[in-house]
Amino acid sequence: MITSINFKEVLIKYLSLEDITADEINDNDPLFGDEGLGLDSVDSIELVLAIEKEYAVRIEDATQYREIFSSVQSLLDYINEQKK
Repeated sequence: MITSINFKEVLIKYLSLEDITADEINDNDPLFGDEGLGLDSVDSIELVLAIEKEYAVRIEDATQYREIFSSVQSLLDYINEQKK
């Protein structure tokens, strides 16, 4: 099982979020938009590639993207579920 801290460190590494620490990221923070991490569409591509590389998990169902990528925790939950 991937821990929240480990996942947040991966986010920081792959998305070049050097001005923030894993402890500063709230599990319920939205990934996109003006609140939370404030990621954009380019970041989403980098994030998908990072998840595939780090965890060997592919997100193939495009109809679920909005739900899966709604927050740090929802994405982590999806990854952990796929790793079972």
